[in-house]
Amino acid sequence: MTKPLLFYTTAGCHLCEHAESILLAVGVPFSAVDIEEDLALIQRYGIRIPVVADEQGRELGWPFDGQALSHWLNQNA
Repeated sequence: MTKPLLFYTTAGCHLCEHAESILLAVGVPFSAVDIEEDLALIQRYGIRIPVVADEQGRELGWPFDGQALSHWLNQNA
């Protein structure tokens, strides 16, 4: 069983809300990570969120839609 995607986000981010709705629509399991709780994550993702990452360390940054997300998920699957 694969681990859920990590979804780097923060409160009040309208792009993150949109990305979350795409993740839900595609039906992939994910775990939200609020970057505001970790200075290193703020420095890494502060201007890049929303970002999803898989257990291999691959990242998909915004902008993406359901089709792009599905394509990304199926690469190296």
